Amino acid sequence: MSQVAPTNGEAAQQEDLSGPPAANRHRLPDERAGITHHFSIAGHEGYLTVGLYPNGQPGEIFIRMAKEGSTIAGLMECFGTVVSVSLQHGVPLRVLCGKLSHTRFEPSGWTGNQELGYAKSIMDYLFRWMELRFLSGKQLPLFVAKAADGESTRSESIQVPASLSPFPHESSEVGDAPLCSTCGSLMVPNGSCYRCGNCGGTSGCS
Repeated sequence: MSQVAPTNGEAAQQEDLSGPPAANRHRLPDERAGITHHFSIAGHEGYLTVGLYPNGQPGEIFIRMAKEGSTIAGLMECFGTVVSVSLQHGVPLRVLCGKLSHTRFEPSGWTGNQELGYAKSIMDYLFRWMELRFLSGKQLPLFVAKAADGESTRSESIQVPASLSPFPHESSEVGDAPLCSTCGSLMVPNGSCYRCGNCGGTSGCS
C-alpha cells in the first residue's frame, strides 16, 4: 500500500519540532563603552548599566538595586544576565521591549522621570527607558563618530524631528489633563479629549 507524501505545510511543521537553529554568540570586546542610568520607583532605587557594541547597540545590561543582598537585588542581577545573553545571541532589543514593557507588579509608582512618568513595575520602567533611549529616535547625544581618515573625532547629536517633543508634557498646556489608563503618563489635550504622548492611548476619542 503506497504512502501519501506530506505536503509542504506538514513538512515545515515536522521540521519545526526539531527546535530553532543554533545561534552564535557575539561577545562584546574586552573594552567597551557603556551608559549608566539611575532610577527610582516608589522609593526603590537602582542603577541600570548598558554595555555597548562598537556600533552603539546594546549588548549587555547590569541592574544594581540599592539594597544589596536582598531578594529583588539577586533576581534583577540574574535577569540582567539573561537579557545580556539574549542580546548577544541576536534577540532584537525591540522584541524584548515589546515583551516586557507595561508588565504590572510591585514595586510600582511614580519615577520622577518626566518622559516616563508612572512605572507599573521595575521591568516596565527599564524597558520603556531602553526603548526611548535606543529605539525611538529620541536618543541623547552620547556617541562619538570617527572621521573618515581615522585621525580626528567629533561629537554628533541626533536631531529630534520638529514634530516630536522630547518631553510630551511640554508640547502643550496640559491644564487638568488626566493620567493615561494604560501607562500612567500625563495626557495632553487632543481636540475634545486627551491623548497620551507616551503610548498613544486616548481618553475615549478616536
